[in-house]
Amino acid sequence: MDARPMPTATTTDPFDAEFMALLRELFEEKIVFNRTLGLEVTQVAAGHARGRIAMRPELVGHFAYNRLHGGAISAALDAMGGLAIIAAMAARHADKTPEQRLQYFSRLGTIDLRVDYLRAAIGPSFELQAQVLRLGSRVASTRMECLGADGQLLATGAASYIVA
Repeated sequence: MDARPMPTATTTDPFDAEFMALLRELFEEKIVFNRTLGLEVTQVAAGHARGRIAMRPELVGHFAYNRLHGGAISAALDAMGGLAIIAAMAARHADKTPEQRLQYFSRLGTIDLRVDYLRAAIGPSFELQAQVLRLGSRVASTRMECLGADGQLLATGAASYIVA
């Protein structure tokens, strides 16, 4: 006998097309700074998020090397951490509407952010990923990575966020 619970009529896929469209619109368009970064959401799962940014002249931190600015890396990692938390909360509250699940974003705020820059960020684009380490009732913790287009690890991040 299969021990997994049967889905109920009130259970919905937290990452259905409607939710994903609203989430992408929020993160890629409505958060103006993310739009300035050119942040693109590429994958979302419960407690995980992936995205990318393309190198553009507006993001250069060192003109002689065409290196991505550390502030852009930090902001992108922070955004990915927040996105992973929203995904974890959306999965936890799958019985609510997409709009209700996105309301959790209004309570989210960065408490602490640490970024370690490991290598110069030079290249045509950068991949970002985040994973929720713990989602509590008031605070969540994440780990993030920034990788070059070749997959080389360029920076790591860790952050805590208020979620209540």
